[in-house]
Amino acid sequence: MSQKCGVVAVIGAPNAGKSTLVNQLVGQKVAITSAKAQTTRARLLGIALEGETQIILADTPGIFEPKRRLDRAMVSAAWEGTVAADAVLLVVDPIKQRRHELEPLLEALKERPERKLLALNKVDASAKEPLLALAQDLQGKVDFAEIFFISALTGDGVPELKAHLASLMPEGPWHYPEDQVSDASERLLAAEVTREQLYRQLHEELPYDSAVRPESYQVRKDGSVEIHQQIVVGRDSQKPIVLGKRGARIKAIGEEARKELSEILGVKVHLFLHVKVDERWAESREIFEEIGLDWVR
Repeated sequence: MSQKCGVVAVIGAPNAGKSTLVNQLVGQKVAITSAKAQTTRARLLGIALEGETQIILADTPGIFEPKRRLDRAMVSAAWEGTVAADAVLLVVDPIKQRRHELEPLLEALKERPERKLLALNKVDASAKEPLLALAQDLQGKVDFAEIFFISALTGDGVPELKAHLASLMPEGPWHYPEDQVSDASERLLAAEVTREQLYRQLHEELPYDSAVRPESYQVRKDGSVEIHQQIVVGRDSQKPIVLGKRGARIKAIGEEARKELSEILGVKVHLFLHVKVDERWAESREIFEEIGLDWVR
């Protein structure tokens, strides 16, 4: 059997479950998931294997109405992910449909030449009739070649979706080695893992205006990894929130991130975090490049 390899752009309104689905398709964690909308920033790719087929998943940031430079960069990264894709997969949360964000997406998808697929997510928590009605409604707006009913969380319906995506991929050599699951560098992945913990532990208190900058990433002589990162917040009042009482919060964030990184990297991890206040970080070209985004004017 000859090898096949292609690109699937995964798009959807913020929080539709795209990252969870990419992780399911790959079979391990490559994209960060969080209950907070717009957590995916860089266009992280997940790489899924199905038999002799390599499916490169462009896990695009949730496409939404951009207001600031950071938002514009995220949206631009999302649309870039759909360029030159062999298929575009729209993921929709039927419960929180986020119509104001879904409609512009449907409009833009109408004109795109790629084969378009629809995945209605969270079927484990949805009633059947409204699901079918929603599928019909969306099919009336965009000519979806296929519709899948899935649960990214439980994996329900995901094997069928994966097999179908594999069948659409063109013949050609694999772009990545067999054991590679993501194109994110370890430095960037480590920063994303810390950022996920930041959101998990402070989602109510800390606004979405924060970034994790990778400062250094070194392999020690004993094979363990030493990572230094800077948590950047936009206001002085946010620094004590991240630090917590006597530094308890930042310690907990570091501890959870370190545990997860040790699992992902398969080695002992020494993680050092510190907090910096920078009111203008969201306008900094340097920070954008460090967190894997293009600078958008």
